[in-house]
Amino acid sequence: MIVLKFGGTSVEDAAAIRRLISIVRPQLDRQPLIVVSAMGRTTNRLLECAQIAELGDLEIAYSCLDAIIAEHFIAIDQLALPEEIADLRESLRRRFAGIRDTLEEINQAGRVTPLLSDAISSAGELLSSVIVAAAFRQAGLSGIWVDARPMMLTNDDFTRAAVQFDVAYPRLKSGFTAALTGGGVPVTQGFIGSTSEGVTTTIGRGGSDYSASIIGAALDAQEIQIWTDVDGIMTTDPHIVPDAAKVKIISFAEASELAYFGANVLHPSTLLPAMAKDIPVRVCNSRRPEIQGTAIVRKAPSSRALVKAIAFKRGITVVNVTSDRMLMAYGFLARLFDVFDRHQTPVDMVATSEVSVSMTLDDPRNLELLIADLESFGDVSVERDQALVCLVGERLKYTPGIAARIFSSIEEVNVSMISHGASAINVSFIVAGRDVNHAVRSLHREFFSDLDITTFEATIATPAGA
Repeated sequence: MIVLKFGGTSVEDAAAIRRLISIVRPQLDRQPLIVVSAMGRTTNRLLECAQIAELGDLEIAYSCLDAIIAEHFIAIDQLALPEEIADLRESLRRRFAGIRDTLEEINQAGRVTPLLSDAISSAGELLSSVIVAAAFRQAGLSGIWVDARPMMLTNDDFTRAAVQFDVAYPRLKSGFTAALTGGGVPVTQGFIGSTSEGVTTTIGRGGSDYSASIIGAALDAQEIQIWTDVDGIMTTDPHIVPDAAKVKIISFAEASELAYFGANVLHPSTLLPAMAKDIPVRVCNSRRPEIQGTAIVRKAPSSRALVKAIAFKRGITVVNVTSDRMLMAYGFLARLFDVFDRHQTPVDMVATSEVSVSMTLDDPRNLELLIADLESFGDVSVERDQALVCLVGERLKYTPGIAARIFSSIEEVNVSMISHGASAINVSFIVAGRDVNHAVRSLHREFFSDLDITTFEATIATPAGA
């Protein structure tokens, strides 16, 4: 069997859902299981409703919700069998009534708690999956709606819940094996799960990809397909470099680095379950299904390309700690990083000298608390609005002269931190946020002017963001 995940732009309206069905139909002999995101920007719009309710404008929040309701009812009318429309409308009315109740609760509380945020943001996938399953039935296929929540068991860390794999895997295997029996096409939700008490959770923004990978791993799928609105993994963001090429094939390790360091095509956690089971992942464009996309495999074929792709993250914060107590001291770094652990703040890059440590953060929510605790170690300074640039390729660590090529190509750009050698397959560095576009373009010219056609394919890129 195979798992096909379709992102928000791939289910945004009736036309997109019909394209989805045309993609699935030729693969029916492979026992497809469908995982969907919310339609278009539904999740963001639902959260906007919640924020409006939080500010006290409940009637305006209801009005925003009514616009979402209307769009989903239009999709039902266009995609469902005539004899199913009334029941589907009633089913969605009940779900929207639940959302209205949650908005009222948010309004009365005066704040959007993580639990209430999940109650709101989880609704989009539940709505879209009902509609997609109905569309399969209208198309003459046996679309079966399956609620992932009782199977995708998580802890209660709302908005970023962790999946409890020891329980989730056997439940997913049992539940979806039953749904696949008899040639049906199961349609389920990405992004959401539930606690052992049955309370709905989300596994973080972008978690629909991750859900698909978890389901694929639980069922030992032959392949996991991620259908989005780009042709695959690109050599860099085509918004910055319009002639960015498509990467035909790439290793799990390389793709994971790219996802973590800013490439928007995949959620950073997506590949972990697939890697554990050695399940190939393919990233494809639902608007151009004839394009082969990017294959992600355990071991990519050898290539003469030193760099497979360039990723970047904006909005990076650099925290510098300087202390004479570091000199010849043991245990200092352990105590320092314990501060980040207590505040649940991950660090991307680290650079140290005899008396200082520099660390990069892409989540500054707890920055002021971090600074207060770090000041007990020494002088603390902060650099905001920085950017992390990452070049990924399997031979970077062992190729003489690679650092010279990288930094000579951006010699007019100030580089404040460098990480080279800690990973065999990436070189990362920090530049000012205003310099990132120029740096990426210069690096792309240096490493992708002569494409290895076994690894890359020149293509007309489409905008990112499924």
